[in-house]
Order: sequence, then structure tokens, then C-alpha cells
Amino acid sequence: MKNIQQLQTSIEPLRQQIINHKVYSVINELEDLKIFMQYHIYAVWDFMSLLKALQNNLTCTSVPWFPVGSADTRHLINEIVVGEESDIDIHGIRKSHFEIYLDAMGQCGADTTSIATFLAILQSTKKFNFAFTESSTPEPARNFVEFTFKVINSNKAHLQAAIFTFGREDLIPEMFYSIINDLDKKFPESISRFKYYLERHIEVDGDHHSHLALQMTSNLCESDPEYWKEAEQITIESLKMRMLLWDGIYNEIMARKAECI
Repeated sequence: MKNIQQLQTSIEPLRQQIINHKVYSVINELEDLKIFMQYHIYAVWDFMSLLKALQNNLTCTSVPWFPVGSADTRHLINEIVVGEESDIDIHGIRKSHFEIYLDAMGQCGADTTSIATFLAILQSTKKFNFAFTESSTPEPARNFVEFTFKVINSNKAHLQAAIFTFGREDLIPEMFYSIINDLDKKFPESISRFKYYLERHIEVDGDHHSHLALQMTSNLCESDPEYWKEAEQITIESLKMRMLLWDGIYNEIMARKAECI
């Protein structure tokens, strides 16, 4: 695991900047959380797209079937897909984490118009630029998704695995969980589903899936120094994109607060 440890050491300063980002400290009202969710839902969606890109690259998802790559790696990605694409919601109903997040947005009154319009247009036209424009996707969210799809379209599984493993899995700090717990005490009828989503994130993504993802990335990069270098570079870029997304959310929350003064 030497290469994993070196990569983790390299990205730790950026990771700490994200974990300690000022956006978390300004989410203290329900309206602030709504803004956060309206941006973050795009990252939840493109995470699912990144996951499926990995599955497409590492397993056979077409007919006729043929064995692809390492069976160990196939097992790792398929297990993650099962958990992310068909988990259980707060009522025990099978849903993807994206659908669970949408339900949480609906419960707290966050606007889902933008993401719904974006997905509907993208599904019918396959044109990202048109879908972004017509849905009025916030620019920081658009930039974040475009970066993710740049990596997806590279068709390089080791790069996809790197940003999946190191750029997405464990970047929500304890402080944010505390904020949500406080809001849940004030507005349980509005926050319970989002609180559940975060709890599942800790239980599934932050623990079991993170170990599987680490092993998957290690399997894909093996002992190739060039692969590990590329993995480090793309992870750093992905963390910078996350910082910009968080900056965008912070700026909109602060603009809303200024209007309320």
C-alpha cells in the first residue's frame, strides 16, 4: 500500500482545505441547506455516472458476455454499484443514493427544477451544453460536472478510480453532521431524510465502500509509476474542482444572507 499512502500524503493539504471549508460554518438555517443541496445534487448525480463508467470499463455490460479484466476488480466495482444504485431509503424501499437525495430535497423544500430539467433534456438530446443552459445549472456545478465527464470520457479506468476513491468518498466533515443534527432537532419534518442520507453515507460510502475503492485503485494502477503519477495529478485537480464548487455554494449562501439584512 506504499503508493496509496504516498498519494494520500500528497493530497492531504487540499483535502484538509475542503474539510475545513468556510461553507459549512454558514449553513445554519433551512434556507442555507436548500442552496447547498441544489448545487450538491449535481455532484451526487455525476458520482453515479462515474461509478457506472467504472463498471462499464471493468466488467462486461454488453451482450454477448465475455470475461473482462480481473475477477477481483469486477467483484469490487460490482459490490459498490449494488450499494450505490440499489440501497434502501428511510422507509426500507430500494432506491439509488441519488434518488434518496432527491427525496431529501423534496422533504426540505429545496428546488429540484434545475436538476430535473437538466436530466430530462440530457436524456432526450444527449447534449450537455444545451441541458446546462436550458436548466440554468449554476456555473460552479456545471464546471464540476464537466470535469467529471472529462475524466469519464478519457476512458482510463485508473483515472476514474482515482477521483472516485480520493476525490469523492470522505470529504464531508464531522462539523457538517453536527450542523445537520442541530437542524434536525429544529425541523425534524424537513431534515430527517437528509440526515438519513448522511448516515448512510457514513455507514456505506465512508467505511466499506472506501476500502473497496482503495483496493480497486491499487489493482488498476498496480506498480506502474506513471499510472500512480497520473492518479495523483487527476486527484489533485478533482479536489480543486470540489473547492470551487464549495466556493460557489458559499457565495450564494452569503448573498442570500446579505439580502435578508
